[in-house]
Amino acid sequence: MRLRNWHRHLLAVLAVFLLGAASGCVRDTSSQVSVASLASAADGLDLQAVGELLKKAKDGEQFEQLLNDADEGLNNLDLDEDGNVEFIKVTEYGEGDATGFSLTVDMGDGEEQEIATVDLVKTTEGEVDVELQGNPQVYGPNHYYSHRYGVGDYLLLGYLFRPHGLYYSPYRHGFYPGFYRPYPVVGVSTYRTRTASVASRSTARVSRASGSTAAGKATSPNAGKTSSSIKAPLKNPTQSQKAFQARNPSKQVRSGGFGSKRTSVRGSRSSSGGGFGGGK
Repeated sequence: MRLRNWHRHLLAVLAVFLLGAASGCVRDTSSQVSVASLASAADGLDLQAVGELLKKAKDGEQFEQLLNDADEGLNNLDLDEDGNVEFIKVTEYGEGDATGFSLTVDMGDGEEQEIATVDLVKTTEGEVDVELQGNPQVYGPNHYYSHRYGVGDYLLLGYLFRPHGLYYSPYRHGFYPGFYRPYPVVGVSTYRTRTASVASRSTARVSRASGSTAAGKATSPNAGKTSSSIKAPLKNPTQSQKAFQARNPSKQVRSGGFGSKRTSVRGSRSSSGGGFGGGK
C-alpha cells in the first residue's frame, strides 16, 4: 500500500513538472523586454564641433581629410547602420565674398545625401560670418551654428577669399583616399563627451542660432540632393525616405551604437521554448 501511494505521489509531481514545462513554451505577452532606444542620424555629426575642426584646415581638401580622420573622431555618421562610419565628401562652392562647403554622403544607390553646409560670407567690416546649417531632413528645421571672425583668425579664411580653384571631392562610395579606413561608430554618450571636449577648448566657438545670420551666402550645388536608402532615423524625412524606412526599419541599436539601453516594450507570444533576447 505504501509503495502504491509513493508511485501516485511521484506521478503527480511529474505531471506538474511536465505541465509547467509545456506552459513555458508560450510566453506571456505582459513580460517586459528591455531594448535600446533609438537616436537620430543627426547625433552622428555635431556641427558645433565641425565648426571648430574647420579652424585646423588650410583648404577644402584638408577639411575633408580632417572630417574623415578616425583620430579626430568627429564624424560618427552611420546612415546605413552597418556599424561603420560613413565617408563625408566635401564640395567647395561660391565666389568672391561668399563661399562655402557642402558635406555629403554617397550612399551607393546612385544618390547623395547632403548632410550640412558651411557658409562663409565676408562682411563690409572686413570680418567673416561663418554659418553651419544642418540639412533639414537630417537635423530638422532651423538647425544652425554661427560666429563672426576676423579674416586673420585662422588660416582657411585667407585661402578662401583669394583666387583659387574650388575643391570637388573625387571620391565615391567604395572608392576612398589612401588615408581613409572605415572605422566603427561609438556610443552616443562617448561621442557627446568627445565633441564637448573639442568645444570647451575654444575661446571663440560657434554657437547655436535659431535662424540664418549669414546675409548674401552662396547656394550649395548639392541643395536638394537626397538618398532614399537611409536606415538611421531622420528628423524630417522625405516621403521616399519614409517609404524606405517602413520597408527597412532602423535596427534597435545596442548601447555600443547610437543609442543607450533604457526603453521597455512588451514581448510577443512565441511557439519556441527559448527566452526573450534584448533588441539589436
